Amino acid sequence: MFNISYVVVTVKARLAGFDRRLEEAAMDLGANELTTFWKVTFPLILPGVMAAALLAFSLSIDDFVITNFVSGTTNTFPIWIYSIQRNALPVQINVIGSIIFLGAVALVGLTSLRSGRAARIR
Repeated sequence: MFNISYVVVTVKARLAGFDRRLEEAAMDLGANELTTFWKVTFPLILPGVMAAALLAFSLSIDDFVITNFVSGTTNTFPIWIYSIQRNALPVQINVIGSIIFLGAVALVGLTSLRSGRAARIR
């Protein structure tokens, strides 16, 4: 719930420059509301949604100290990593960290490629 304000601000900033005439054109060509959303609106706001998701994820990982204080008897993922780190770090942690890192790099790369293609088309 703490991160929802960051998500709203990020997605709202992406929607600020959104041209509503594109949705109207899709509906004039026979698309219903659901098809218009998935084929026109969502691809245009996807970079904002992805940026908001990455921001919320990084902020939630950053809240380890708060999680440590309020978790009670629940063993959350950040607390599990912290407790395991004292002994020997299992291979799974390296795999999870690599997946997170490579996923972020892939998303940035795809977004860069997509924006480069869009700039060449115009």
